[in-house]
Amino acid sequence: MEQLKKVLTKDDIVRGLRKLGVKEEMIIEVHCAMHSFGYVLGGAQSVVDALLEAVGPNGTVVMTIQASDNTEPSFWIAPPITRSLWKTVREETPPFKPDETEFRMMGSVVRNFNRRKGVWYSKHPSCAFAAYGKYAEIITKEHELSFPLGEKSPLGVMYVLPTQILLLGVGYDNCTGMHLGEVRSNVRRIFLQGSAIEENGKRKWVKYVDYALNSDEFPEIGQKMEKRINVKKGKIGDADCRLFSFKEAVDFTEEYLKEKYPL
Repeated sequence: MEQLKKVLTKDDIVRGLRKLGVKEEMIIEVHCAMHSFGYVLGGAQSVVDALLEAVGPNGTVVMTIQASDNTEPSFWIAPPITRSLWKTVREETPPFKPDETEFRMMGSVVRNFNRRKGVWYSKHPSCAFAAYGKYAEIITKEHELSFPLGEKSPLGVMYVLPTQILLLGVGYDNCTGMHLGEVRSNVRRIFLQGSAIEENGKRKWVKYVDYALNSDEFPEIGQKMEKRINVKKGKIGDADCRLFSFKEAVDFTEEYLKEKYPL
């Protein structure tokens, strides 16, 4: 096995975040791919520690903790599931519980952040958010069942606050905040979604409406957006990183999609 020739420490990550433009008291919506950094001493724990240190005690860190398995099975694509099992999924999927639910494909940084004492959660069965810091309670307080990435969600609150989006080793297709612009564009079809929830101590399957959101266009939108708004770029370890305004990204996404798909 090849020897490690460089490692990244928590302090290295803090310095990288500072160089990128992350400041104390900042509100950041974070998306991160742990493997992109190279070898990090302490793994995800060091990354989360660095994020919290970088924004300080009066800052706020937000991450999405989407539970893609707790959704209507007839729409599953990763992986698709045979029709004969749809009924089983609807009847047997456990209800969303932020301290117990497994978040498949969300990564080790989200899992570590999710375990931190003092983290607040929004109460949505498939599109929840976790937040820590000064504005955590405000950001996670309201999250309606229908249109979970729309106005009455943590995204709607972050749009009003001076939020920044931080991409660490991931592309624009991972940028949840841009979905608010997609919702506002009103160019996507509406469909009937479903999830398991706990109500009055009992599990139940509920139906709600949502847009058929699609982040496949976000890399193209992001490239064009970089010519219009200030996107700060840099490297932390081996990870390509970006920092930019949440509000400006939402506004640009809405404008782009409305122009591409005129009603």
